[in-house]
Amino acid sequence: MQTELSTRLGIERALFGFTPFPAVAAALSRAGGLGVLGAVRYADPDELKRDLDWLEAHAGGRPYGLDVVMPAKKVEGVTEADVEAMIPAGHRRYVEDTLARYGVPGLDAGEASGWRITGWMEQVARTQLDVAFDYPIKLLANALGSPPADVVERAHEKGVPVAALAGSARHARKHAEAGIDIVVAQGYEAGGHTGEIASMVLTPEVVEAVAPLPVLAAGGIGSGEQVAAALALGAQGVWLGSVWLTTTEADLHSRALTRKLLAAGSGDTVRSRALTGKPARQLRTEWTDAWDDPAGPGTLPMPLQGLLVADAVSRIQKHEVEPLLGTPVGQIVGRMNSERSVQEVVDDLTRGFERAVERLDRIAGRSQG
Repeated sequence: MQTELSTRLGIERALFGFTPFPAVAAALSRAGGLGVLGAVRYADPDELKRDLDWLEAHAGGRPYGLDVVMPAKKVEGVTEADVEAMIPAGHRRYVEDTLARYGVPGLDAGEASGWRITGWMEQVARTQLDVAFDYPIKLLANALGSPPADVVERAHEKGVPVAALAGSARHARKHAEAGIDIVVAQGYEAGGHTGEIASMVLTPEVVEAVAPLPVLAAGGIGSGEQVAAALALGAQGVWLGSVWLTTTEADLHSRALTRKLLAAGSGDTVRSRALTGKPARQLRTEWTDAWDDPAGPGTLPMPLQGLLVADAVSRIQKHEVEPLLGTPVGQIVGRMNSERSVQEVVDDLTRGFERAVERLDRIAGRSQG
């Protein structure tokens, strides 16, 4: 599973893993891939520093990266309080009424929401970068496409390549024009924010659109055979996120949520704006159904929706209210039916990749004979 890109980054396998959990990122890096820590939940830069210290100490000297959330258009002078003031009172009532129907208790006095997604605010992401560039990160990824030009320039000055997610060839070309080094072609099947095009179609389109820039394939990938298919389509690696959620190193803080993931099929997800205001694939729950109900008030644009529902999501998860309990996850959830270590997942991906390559070698050999 070596490609030109994996060799350049000093990793043994072209497996790039996005995860909010430092233990998963460290384990993947130790297993020969590149663990990429998601920074969106770190509103406090000291918390990010703490976890990067831990990651540096536990990655076994192997490379790792960071994923931030920054819009390409720079916005200044807007505080979280300013954004909070834009949330209509009717939407706040809808949240409380929905929670009351399911008897969801509140948070304790003074308890902060663990889902308060202040990382969507640009100034928060910039403080994260101030911390991150003090560490030997080998990749900076941005989940919202190309970050602002000054961020790309700053990363390049540090010798750090920049990756950006794209859901179409048009988006990918814009990333290339913005000086991005790696494009992640994220298909419709992926967990989190996605576009409308499936991975099998999207990957070769993006490869052709941005050549010779390297492309990582993402969305619906959870087996070694799918890794081989991605490389056959021209990708130089795969970007995996959902498959790590049911690993033993993941810290979901909810056995009920883990059980739901293990039991879910590939048809049990939905693209909904319920979590952030942008279409994001996640487990379908009665919470997503409530926000997609035409009788409801509808979702708000990013970042308003994320701020609106942050406390509610924390309450649902803390009290494990199963009908409402969900998480971003891709259609590959249908294959995630056992808890395994990160190393076991990597070993399985490697074996499946080898099987696929051997199968193609046999086919090629017969066609030549």
